[in-house]
Amino acid sequence: MKVANIKQNLDKIKERISNADFLSNKGLANEVGIHVFCYDPADELIVREYIDRFIETPSDDYRIIVRNLYKIFLEILEDEDVIDAIPNLEDDEGKESLLETLHNIASPEAFLAKMKYEPVKYGDVLFLTGVGEVFPFMRAHVMLETMQEAFAKIPIVMFYPGSFNGQDLHLFNRFFDDHHYRAFNLL
Repeated sequence: MKVANIKQNLDKIKERISNADFLSNKGLANEVGIHVFCYDPADELIVREYIDRFIETPSDDYRIIVRNLYKIFLEILEDEDVIDAIPNLEDDEGKESLLETLHNIASPEAFLAKMKYEPVKYGDVLFLTGVGEVFPFMRAHVMLETMQEAFAKIPIVMFYPGSFNGQDLHLFNRFFDDHHYRAFNLL
């Protein structure tokens, strides 16, 4: 995607999330309001900068809650006091064993516990970022499945470095991340 195209698409987000039907999760056939904003992975820094600027500009229509999966992952590892042991674990037990250990420590439920906030109110929109950074330690479809009940009252916008065809997620346009039929393209 050309820089002009990504910026044009990013500029459409504000109008989309300001819509009362969007904020109420209306028109989604009783599904949870999970929306995917796909972008070329090469545009990652443009997207990050946009989100940073976006959240610094308050609105009377909505309140943006940002949850970065990679930062949450690091917090979980720090809380469990294992972050410094990771290099030795990989050397001693190998990559597969390390990945399994990290999946057990940083479970979807552990992520969810770190993501919650109170009070949930009308106008809240959750921006889910860090999807590419946290791969392969947490997969987007796993996190979305885990979040559905806890965040059913507010719309979720997942910023996804890859593609989504309405059924399948393809991280970095290379890795099949599994089906997620309950998500909608944001734009």
